[in-house]
Amino acid sequence: MAGPQQQPPYLHLAELTASQFLEIWKHFDADVLTCLSQGAFDDSIGISKSDNFGEKMKEFMQKYDKNSDGKIEMAELAQILPTEENFLLCFRQHVGSSAEFMEAWRKYDTDRSGYIEANELKGFLSDLLKKANRPYDEPKLQEYTQTILRMFDLNGDGKLGLSEMSRLLPVQENFLLKFQGMKLTSEEFNAIFTFYDKDGSGYIDEHELDALLKDLYEKNKKEMNIQQLTSYRKSVMSLAEAGKLYRKDLEIVLCSEPPV
Repeated sequence: MAGPQQQPPYLHLAELTASQFLEIWKHFDADVLTCLSQGAFDDSIGISKSDNFGEKMKEFMQKYDKNSDGKIEMAELAQILPTEENFLLCFRQHVGSSAEFMEAWRKYDTDRSGYIEANELKGFLSDLLKKANRPYDEPKLQEYTQTILRMFDLNGDGKLGLSEMSRLLPVQENFLLKFQGMKLTSEEFNAIFTFYDKDGSGYIDEHELDALLKDLYEKNKKEMNIQQLTSYRKSVMSLAEAGKLYRKDLEIVLCSEPPV
């Protein structure tokens, strides 16, 4: 019987998410290089100098410094992340803006349900990478597709939700995260949409969306500067059709649960 799997010598770094990993990396990779020196890495994971520190660090470097240059590259260090988060980390390096993401999503979520079908995922990812102007080959696209299916279609219903799929975006680009804690019930959403859809046309334009977003943030006592407002508006309007943001488009973004 095989013994327990040996734990790597990185002191709970596997508990980091890809987002946390990137924040630590950007903080200590001050020269915007693709590697960290051993000293900077020591600081990043909070290792204090101890009797067995040198031994632990030597073991770590032997395990992850594949090219033996005394430096840890991002690709090397990313190996310590849990498999799913490691995948997201790599994919985020190829994703463009949230607006590009939403444009690709809109093409496949044709019924504005807040979901795309699993059999459409490959096309969605292909379009997303093209919009981000990132090269890829067929095997890599297939790998992305299968990994995302394993991650997000947990109940096997063949549907992938926008809120989950938005995890592919870099944190700073994931505008959906900005609405966490501000999600509306269907009743609240209907009341707000009716207020801004003055003529009862069933849609609002980008200027009305500006006012809606400002009011929503003020209601929740959150700050939003003009740059954020412009970015969020652009991302949300990517779901619009000919400049018209229909009720179901906005419902996907602002409601607690996607519309049924």
